[in-house]
Amino acid sequence: MTFLTTDNINPGFAPEHDQPVPYIRRTREWYLALGYDNPYVWAHYLDVPFQPLRKPLSESCVTMITTAALYQPDKGPQGPGAPYNSAAKFYKVYSSEMAQEHDLRISHVGIDRKHTSMEDSCSWFPLYALRGAAASGRIGRLAARFHGAPTNRSQQHTIEVDCPEILARCKGDGVDAALLLPNCPICHQTLSLVGRHLEANGISTVVMGCAKDIVEYCGVPRFLFSDFPLGNAAGRPHDPPSQAQTLEFGLRVLESATGPRTTMQSPLRWSADADWKLDYCNIARKTPEEIAALRAETDHGKEVAKQIREKTLAVRGAR
Repeated sequence: MTFLTTDNINPGFAPEHDQPVPYIRRTREWYLALGYDNPYVWAHYLDVPFQPLRKPLSESCVTMITTAALYQPDKGPQGPGAPYNSAAKFYKVYSSEMAQEHDLRISHVGIDRKHTSMEDSCSWFPLYALRGAAASGRIGRLAARFHGAPTNRSQQHTIEVDCPEILARCKGDGVDAALLLPNCPICHQTLSLVGRHLEANGISTVVMGCAKDIVEYCGVPRFLFSDFPLGNAAGRPHDPPSQAQTLEFGLRVLESATGPRTTMQSPLRWSADADWKLDYCNIARKTPEEIAALRAETDHGKEVAKQIREKTLAVRGAR
């Protein structure tokens, strides 16, 4: 009889941490360590709606739904290397013309700031790649508009207000299929909920994201998983071939899935070294002094976001 010991383990194995980052566990441990004793309850479904493509992609009208924000010059740092900026958050669905150029930023959400610099918006908003797909005939046409979904921690508000609003706008534009591109952990939940709602109402979707556990825990029809740092759902920055490949992988899973909970993992790697996976929201890598500073920073960000949310929703309610 042969017993498994460390002596006969294949030395060619990948390191244990070279697997999808456990964002649900990490964020729970992170906020508990910061003193918040009410762990966030993530959306979780067993049943998943599924809408097969009604026509070939080469004949379909395709849109994008993003959690990135339109640049607001009066809202503080939002460019490359910017710290988390809750002042740049938005709490109402917005839409903008696909035919125009746009400056979309992700400073308002919790992306991986250590391993990506927010320099290339094509890595989270693949408008140029999608235009190329339309020009080549890979997709039928671009929808008139893309849509921005607020990263609202209130699942009820997302489901009851934002999802129906996005559906109405997509229906109005004659959309057949939607690419959903989240950024932070909550973004992945938000767009998973949006995708479920669109599918239940006749629009095919694919979530293209980097937080595998959150998307699959929620339950979505189709998911392209890129094992990249948060904020790079559309490919590596400054790497157009990577961005074109990532879009093509998303289109393939959109048209090839035969049922719900279809996940395709992109074969692209962020780098040969997987140590970047050990950093995001890893409380074990923080000193007590850093934890105290993070708590103060988080408290301030939550208060700013609360004021923006209350003001935004109060204005909408008054109309």
